[in-house]
Parts: sequence; C-alpha cells; structure tokens
Amino acid sequence: MSSPQDICVVVPTIREYECVRAYAENARQHGFDTDRLFVVLVTEDFCDTDDMEAMLDEEGLDGAVFDGSAREDWFRERGLEEYNSLIPEASHAQTSFGLLYMWANEGFEYGVFIDDDTLPHEEDDFFGTHMANLQYEGEIERVSSDESWVNVLYQTDKDLYPRGYPYAAMDETVETDTTEVDDVVASQGLWTNVPDLDAVRILMDGDLEGQAQTRTTREDFERDFVAADGDYLTVCSMNLAFRREVIPAFYQLPMDDNEWEVGRFDDIWSGLFLKRAADVLDKQVYNGGPLCEHNKAPRSTFDDLANEVAGLELNEHVWEVLDDVAADTDSFEEAFAEMADALATGEFDEWNNGEFLNYCGDAMRDWIDCLNEIDATTADPETVIADD
Repeated sequence: MSSPQDICVVVPTIREYECVRAYAENARQHGFDTDRLFVVLVTEDFCDTDDMEAMLDEEGLDGAVFDGSAREDWFRERGLEEYNSLIPEASHAQTSFGLLYMWANEGFEYGVFIDDDTLPHEEDDFFGTHMANLQYEGEIERVSSDESWVNVLYQTDKDLYPRGYPYAAMDETVETDTTEVDDVVASQGLWTNVPDLDAVRILMDGDLEGQAQTRTTREDFERDFVAADGDYLTVCSMNLAFRREVIPAFYQLPMDDNEWEVGRFDDIWSGLFLKRAADVLDKQVYNGGPLCEHNKAPRSTFDDLANEVAGLELNEHVWEVLDDVAADTDSFEEAFAEMADALATGEFDEWNNGEFLNYCGDAMRDWIDCLNEIDATTADPETVIADD
C-alpha cells in the first residue's frame, strides 16, 4: 500500500533548480518515502521548464512546473483571474503560488519551502527532521529578550543579526529557559555557510558581493528552540516546513513589483503574521534543525541594498502594528483578517513609504477572499477543475 502524497515541496527558482536532486537523494539515503512528496517549481517564462520537468521524472518525483504563463492558466481554469495579481512577477514572493496550489489540493497536509541556492547536509534527514519537528511534543529551550525580539542566530559568538531583524531591537538582553510545546505549526531550519543578512549588515561585515565575510557552521546551532510568546523572530523561507492550517496567515506579500519598490521582506513579514497568530492560538514555531547549506551566489551588495532600503523603516514598525490586533481570534484566518484590516486602514504617513502597508493590507484581504473562492470551487461537485 503506497504512502499518501501529503507533502507539497515548493521551490522558487530561475537558476539552480538542480538542487532538487540533492534533496531527493538525501531523502533516499535516510529512508524517507519520496512518494509522500509533490514538488512545485515556481519559475518564469524565460526558464527551461522542459528541463525542469525532465529532472523531476529522472528523480522519480511527482510534481509540476509553473512559469508565469502556467500560473495565469491555473488562475483562469479556476475562475480566479481577479486574484492573479496576488503573485508578483519576478519575485521570491512567488512562493505564495505554492500555498494556493496546496490549498486547492486538500491531500497536502504539510508544505516545505526550499530555496534553490541551498543544499541539505548529508548527516541530516532533511524531510524526516522537519516532519518530526512538526509532530514534536515535549520540552524545548525558550528564548526571549527585553526588546520583544529573538535573534535566531543568538547562539553564535559572531555578533550576527539576520535579514529582517529590526535595528532598534539590537543589543538586546537575551533570556533562556525551558518550556513545553504541544502544537508545532512550523519548523524553521537554519543555515550554515552564508548567513541570511540584509545588505546594510553585509556591508558592515566588509562584503561587496552580497554574501558576508563571516560564515556560520554547524557548531553555531547547538540547540533547537522556540521564541517566547509575545516575542517576534525572523522567519526565512529558504528552509521551512509548515502545517496546512497556517496557509491563511502565511501569505508572502507582493514585494518587488510595486510602485514603492519595496522588496526583500516577503518571508520576513509573513513570519510576523505567522508568529502573531501562533501566539494568539497557543501554537508554536520550532527553530533549529535540519540545517541547510546556504550557497548564495555572488552579486552586488548595493543591488540588494537598493531592493531593501525602501522598506527598512517600515520593517522597524510593522510588527508593532500587528502586535496590537487579533488577540481574541480563534483561527489563523480570523487572526490574519484582523491584521489585514489593521494594515489596510491604518495611517502610516509618518514612515517612509507608509502607503505600502495599506497596499499590503488590501492584498491580504484579497488573499483570504481567494482562499475562500478556492474552498467554494473545491466544494462544488459541478465545477470541473482542469488537470495540471
């Protein structure tokens, strides 16, 4: 009897899609059943989708490849054309398409995000560890700080702060203790080699090629942990597993392709939504293993800075907006709806590009509407859904 295909693996890629081979091999080496996996490659029209499909076949993996044209077809076949703009062009935030694909296919209980510039560590059972984390019940280290923010690199002695960590929350006093967890909804694996830093911090580290002079190793991540209730943390989607139930509150915001030119905060801000909702619902985000090797390609640090600078001030404050809402909600969708309303209707003129938060709030409302439309379509036995 075959295993259920319950894990949707989403890989946004325009370059190094062959990384999928390494993750498939890691699964096989550790005895993880690859029949559970369905791989969604989210790419662009200028990429060789035939080669991507051939790679999946060669690896014996079920999956689908969606370039821009295929995504448009997917929306049109479901009568969802009005929501096509939820997925920005040429942006890492296209991972949101993978969330929609998962939502429209009810058999997927778990999602996994993998960036194409990563590789699994041979000694780690990548998929098995993520699945074990999502099932974990028991004691774990709890981290908090006097700034209400947890630096996921707090165990290192290298004075590193990850991309998205507010500058105002630096030099925090860290406290650790032990807590019990019993409802883990997301598993964030961390990364060796090139740390995930923003451009300002990369420049301060003396690197002009978009990477960092300082590197991380396995020894920098000794213990798994959770951030305390009420404390935020950066959530990077390069190595992340999650339960289906979080999708309504896990929209990767429409970055890069917007009139304010705000970019690079899609996964960071989606992590704020996730953590706020998880805290309200008494659920947890697990951090630590499995580690991946982050092999970020050299590129101009100043290009990254140009993509980030428009949103840097907003990043200092958006979490404060979210922290004031959703306290009495009972589901991820309800929590996200309140956060959407707070951003859509708020007055943020005092911050550079504050109107972008209103734009995000409107998109978040559309996200919920789109998921509800998918639910209605799936539930209607007279609606014919075209095969992908």
